Amino acid sequence: MKKPSYHILVCNSFRLNGDAQGACTKKGAPSLLQYMMDECNDRGLDVAVSTTGCLNLCSQGPIIVVHPHNYWYGCVETEDAIDEILDALEEGEPCEKYLISE
Repeated sequence: MKKPSYHILVCNSFRLNGDAQGACTKKGAPSLLQYMMDECNDRGLDVAVSTTGCLNLCSQGPIIVVHPHNYWYGCVETEDAIDEILDALEEGEPCEKYLISE
């Protein structure tokens, strides 16, 4: 199996009992997931997109993590934000506007 170049994790606030109740879900992370996958495909990016359990940064959610760079992005609430992050990824740079980690 060929590994993708990037793995994007999208917090969906899942808890141990399976219910998505946290901040990222309430702030619209699930509705942005399909857009992100479609946009990665349209751009020809070699990306796997996965949802996660709670990443424990609720006050900064929705949270997106891009590996292998380990870029953590916060307040990713719109399609425009996703576009900016993917634009930066294509350029090989972090998207400073949403970056919450060094």
